[in-house]
Amino acid sequence: MKATRPRLSMAALVLAGMAAFALAGHIAATRFIHDQQMRQLHELTEVVLHRSELAVDFATASLDDLAGRGLATCAPASLQAIRLHVYQRSAVKDVRLVNSDGSVICSAYSETLEFDKGWVDRADMLASRDSKLMLFRVEQFGGDALGVLRDIGDKKALVAILGINSSLFDIMPAELRAHGEVLLALKNGARLGEFALEADKALTHAIDFEKSSTRYPLRVIIRIDKSVLSTWNSQAYWPTMTVALALGVLFGILLSRARRMEGPVADLDRALTRGEFRPYFQPIFDLRTREIRGCEILARWLREDGTVVPPMNFIPLAESSGRIEAMTWQLLHQALTDLQPQLKADKDFKLSFNVVPRHILGAGFVETLRSTVAAARVSARQIMIEVTERDELDDLTRAAAVVGELRDYGFRVAIDDVGVGHSGLSRLKGLGANTIKIDKFFVDTITADASTTTIVEMLVALARDFHMTVVAEGIETEEQVRALVSCGVGEGQGYLVAAPLPFAGFCELMASQRTAAAISAQAAGAVLVA
Repeated sequence: MKATRPRLSMAALVLAGMAAFALAGHIAATRFIHDQQMRQLHELTEVVLHRSELAVDFATASLDDLAGRGLATCAPASLQAIRLHVYQRSAVKDVRLVNSDGSVICSAYSETLEFDKGWVDRADMLASRDSKLMLFRVEQFGGDALGVLRDIGDKKALVAILGINSSLFDIMPAELRAHGEVLLALKNGARLGEFALEADKALTHAIDFEKSSTRYPLRVIIRIDKSVLSTWNSQAYWPTMTVALALGVLFGILLSRARRMEGPVADLDRALTRGEFRPYFQPIFDLRTREIRGCEILARWLREDGTVVPPMNFIPLAESSGRIEAMTWQLLHQALTDLQPQLKADKDFKLSFNVVPRHILGAGFVETLRSTVAAARVSARQIMIEVTERDELDDLTRAAAVVGELRDYGFRVAIDDVGVGHSGLSRLKGLGANTIKIDKFFVDTITADASTTTIVEMLVALARDFHMTVVAEGIETEEQVRALVSCGVGEGQGYLVAAPLPFAGFCELMASQRTAAAISAQAAGAVLVA
């Protein structure tokens, strides 16, 4: 009997521990699922708002282009040129010349005036952050449109009429489509477009997610029935419970080893000292010919035991701990050493590398970059610095000055992750970069979502207006290539050609392409001789 008591006590402690971890796991799982749902719905709201801002950016750039070409008149030649401009930009339905009070003088397509239910005075228009830009609803038979007014001098203005495409709002996951609605409106409450429930249905217990633009008088509301949230994305519950129990078991093991662990930041420092961070090379290729025009270097951590650590497992810590700058210079130095023969042999070959905004704005960045590239005896015009749009540039004036200095020395600058980050397209123009890189998010959906195609077309058109080139990221299928080429994108990168490769693998890829090109040239020569 006495021997069984310790066993019973141990069993009781184990059961108590399991109950405690189960309770903690339940709380953690429930909280995790709730936070994940809230985050995803906020992100969907951001997506609709960002798409709407892109549409207004596109209209604004079109109006600026027309005004810059002196076409803000009702002369027949001007109206003909405006009609051609509208024809080339499917998002814009009409362009009208108006008086300073907003009254219409003439229209590129005068017949569209018959579809207006009414026309607002300037006093009823809403100002943007740019005081010369106004937005208002255009009530039309068959659906409302968005009016974008740009002042041209003191006495007249140009107005672009933007059609509100319902596909802009069709972003709801399948599980929520019958239990939610998406609304785009002006800040005065005027509705511009929506994706809503069927007319005979209504949301009984709704929760709202709202986001307002900081640049335009626009706001987006996503409304979801609370009842559906109890089952949506709940598959994470049991895995989270399992993890919670496993953590309880591992706690003791980790605690016993805690004294021997110096922490992840110390691991980064040791890896930097040992040179364990290595550049991997992903080709940037011509979408039509598949010729490799350059490459982007991406960080990988090669541990002493031969394992490769992906960037998502160490880049955020490197950024937060201030090690990212030293890591960037180490990777660039190694990449320049590896690729110097290729860069010397092909003066059109470009090498791209990523820089966080804090680094490019830091003291001595331009000087260090120049000395690093000069030491490798490589031309500055073959080096492209990619600044991600996901992290906001706090000082755009300073950033534009640094970009201008880099370009003066011959370097090229690209804005990465365009379309999903912080900057509006007007800020991209103000930065003065050479290239924009369309984020993988748009490439993934370009063959399935008509609104994505419209956005990519707008980005390409604006890049052309800003004298910038375009590169698409994350290309995986031939179908995506065809869609991007039809939108006017010239270059891309992605797993369709190659994943990021170690230097030896990249050399093999380049050699195989040269061999294929030589065989093709010989075959063409033989045909000519015959």
